[in-house]
Amino acid sequence: MNPLRLACLCAAAATLAGCASTRMDAQWLDPQAPTLAMRGKKVLVACEAYDTTVRMLCQDQLAAEVAARGATPVAAPEMSGIPPGQPVPAERYMASARASGASAVIASSITLADRQVGSGMSIGLGGFGIGTGRVRGGVGVSVPVGGGDVTSAYASETRISDVASGRLHWSGKATAPASRDVGEQMSSLARTLLEAADKAGLF
Repeated sequence: MNPLRLACLCAAAATLAGCASTRMDAQWLDPQAPTLAMRGKKVLVACEAYDTTVRMLCQDQLAAEVAARGATPVAAPEMSGIPPGQPVPAERYMASARASGASAVIASSITLADRQVGSGMSIGLGGFGIGTGRVRGGVGVSVPVGGGDVTSAYASETRISDVASGRLHWSGKATAPASRDVGEQMSSLARTLLEAADKAGLF
């Protein structure tokens, strides 16, 4: 095999390997905000998703991760008048949090990051590739079309806000790899995001 093609193929394989686990894409912390310290306190948890099942799976996993860090999760009620999958205004969450005695709100917006159709993945490198009938799934990466399973990759943007001040303290975005196991994706997203929030000192 041509050395250049081999090097490119290895680089693409490494890229695919790096996408095999949930990744933290970005996070932001308000440098002016006082320490939130949610450990030992009630925290309202909420998820926004177009699909009700995905929303409930997300909320359950988010609550489990909050509890694992020593806080008491309180599930947010379903918000009326908000189209499925659309962000809920912060003041709606704050009202529910105050009513339940929560000191903070953790809200996650779940979106579909990618969808793959087929029984495998092929790698395209310019005019050189492995496999046929491809749809681009990224730079130099493609997936076969027709037959096989449909797998989806979800992303989550999570916000953590203080109830007393109504101020946003932290936000982060993570993306899970494509999978047929949506529950595991929600678990991995919640764990990755709250681990990052924990390291940022919010617990």
